[in-house]
Amino acid sequence: MSSFSTGRFAGKLAGLIGGLALTATMSGAAMAQSTLDKIKQRGHIICGTSQGVAGFSLPDAQGQWRGFDTDFCRALAAAIFNDQEKTKYISLASKDRLTALQSGEIDVLARTTTWTLGRDTGFGLNFTAITYFDGQGFLVRKSLNLKDLKGLDGASICVAQGTTSELNLADYFRTNGMKYEVVAYAGLDETVQAYEAGRCDAYTTDLSQLASNRNKLKAPEEHELLTEVISKEPLGPWVRQGDDAWFDIVRWTAFALVNAEEFGITQANVDEMVKSQNPEIRRLLGGEGKFGESLGLTNDWVVRIIKAVGNYGESFDRHLGDKSALKLPRGPNRLWTKGGLQYAPPVR
Repeated sequence: MSSFSTGRFAGKLAGLIGGLALTATMSGAAMAQSTLDKIKQRGHIICGTSQGVAGFSLPDAQGQWRGFDTDFCRALAAAIFNDQEKTKYISLASKDRLTALQSGEIDVLARTTTWTLGRDTGFGLNFTAITYFDGQGFLVRKSLNLKDLKGLDGASICVAQGTTSELNLADYFRTNGMKYEVVAYAGLDETVQAYEAGRCDAYTTDLSQLASNRNKLKAPEEHELLTEVISKEPLGPWVRQGDDAWFDIVRWTAFALVNAEEFGITQANVDEMVKSQNPEIRRLLGGEGKFGESLGLTNDWVVRIIKAVGNYGESFDRHLGDKSALKLPRGPNRLWTKGGLQYAPPVR
């Protein structure tokens, strides 16, 4: 082939590649807007939630879903519509939650769901950000007088199906050469009821859920959480793969809540903080740059969020911490500036 032919071929190939890249970019852009567009056209966001976990997601006396996870859905609604009530919640069992997101039944899964490699690569879903660092533990009757997990050798253990708890349980007992009998149930309520009815010696799931579910028992003071933790359970919201714009909105909503706490921005002072001359605060609250517009939102999207639900710490304290019935310690969920793991990238 002559140098002229080679050059012409290379030119055509470059043009073809460029055209494909442009087509892919245009297709990607169209796809990236699909979830947000559907939500705007529908007029509300659809969130997948639990079957009822106090502190995270549970209907109140008026039937309104309340909790740390549902605050996140309210934050998304506030960012999009400036109205935290433009939300619909679909209660999902552990075994059904990922399928509901895959099928498009929900827009986002904000429901105590652990980030794992298998889930992140094998279900067509994407994890967005860690909103709660948890770990798997065990709830037992005080009458058993157990000092540690070694006392569970040969025990029967209740666990919910479709959770990482099942595999963690198997791994721990195999690693430690212990025997056990698994008693698995499809839903949360059935699992808790089975434990209370004495169908198993212990109940295992994430520590935060154990603390919540203990309060559902008729005599919670007769049960205790063992201090040992057997796993890492990073929890947070999930979205479908293939929609980068929606992924970014969900992820940066989580980051906005953490950054707001770090800067001391609260529900009570957010209007005053808008006037701050601190460039980082101004960018976060929309006083400088067009970061909200880059997400397909208004530049004051974080102001909307904080007015609706407060910052990360306010939501935590209200539903899980000192101001809640659970009174869970912040632990690793403290800000990185206070010895914890919660850390959000900067807005710039």
